[in-house]
Amino acid sequence: MAEIDGAADARQGIQSVEIAMTVLRALEEGRGPLTLTQIAAASGMGGSKAHRYLVSLGRIGLVAQSRSSGHYDLGPSMRRLGMEALRRMNEVGLASEHLPGLRDRTGHAVNLAVWGDQGPVIVRWDYGSYALPITVRVGATMPLFASSIGRVYLAHLPETLTGPVLRAEMESVTSRRPAAGEVARITKSVLRDGVALTSGGVVPGVTSVAAPVFAAGESLPLAVALALPAREATESVMAEVTTALLETTAEMSAELGHTPVRPARRQ
Repeated sequence: MAEIDGAADARQGIQSVEIAMTVLRALEEGRGPLTLTQIAAASGMGGSKAHRYLVSLGRIGLVAQSRSSGHYDLGPSMRRLGMEALRRMNEVGLASEHLPGLRDRTGHAVNLAVWGDQGPVIVRWDYGSYALPITVRVGATMPLFASSIGRVYLAHLPETLTGPVLRAEMESVTSRRPAAGEVARITKSVLRDGVALTSGGVVPGVTSVAAPVFAAGESLPLAVALALPAREATESVMAEVTTALLETTAEMSAELGHTPVRPARRQ
């Protein structure tokens, strides 16, 4: 019985640590120094209780208080922890851990790409339950305009990076030149919907939908795509596939430390 009780206590954890994290999370999401009142409101506790936690967190350097304004912000120990976490982070490795689950959830092939010198480069490909008329080699560079992954990068990278690649691609005799304004329309659509969709762009009979994965700091995004036979890409299937993709890429981004942009907090 004692062993069972001990296991239950271990699973229960330490509530005060979890409460302290709500204070740190309030400072993180505040996007700048906050008053005690603001921290208490954001962490869902009274002012005196929030102050006690801030005092303890300040003693170990996770929180710092400005001597001039009295506002609180993340402290030097927190900055050191953040820098070390970023140093250790393997973005491709962490994102890759989510791919088998996405493949199993949808039944379709999934792939992961990074930005290379000549465009998006496939770094992982997992086949699904449906046969595809394509064999993708890890290390292959995908077209920027014709592929869903490429269109994700068109939308989310600056033209200084994508422009030279796109121009070289359009000079190829095998590439279809986009109509006037088509690249701008595609970019707007991807930013609005969160995904890029192509059908037959790279290989006839294959539909692909891709979404970005963002990391903390100034890292370039990753891109994740699902590929499925065009005959399977009904409206209902694509809705389910897109939902699964967006939920998974959001989880990946969160694990990589990305914080979505929020409206500025009113002072």
